[in-house]
Amino acid sequence: MKTRKKLYGSSNLIGRNVERLRKSRKIKQKDFIAQMQVLGCDINPTSYSKLEGQLRSATDKEIFIISKILGVSMEQLFDESSN
Repeated sequence: MKTRKKLYGSSNLIGRNVERLRKSRKIKQKDFIAQMQVLGCDINPTSYSKLEGQLRSATDKEIFIISKILGVSMEQLFDESSN
């Protein structure tokens, strides 16, 4: 598993949790992106990487789909105590 090369940004609140939850489920980033695309979220690898790195904002649709794939509530994605 690769480690993050850059520091986290401050453009969204969910990126760290999304990354942590995805990795804890042993889902590769490319497979996660494919699942998002199947569920109707048009996202490319660069954009997704920036979302996890908190370098861009996350849309409501992305948050909804991410929570669905990870099997968690949307509120859990915002849980700061998990960081």
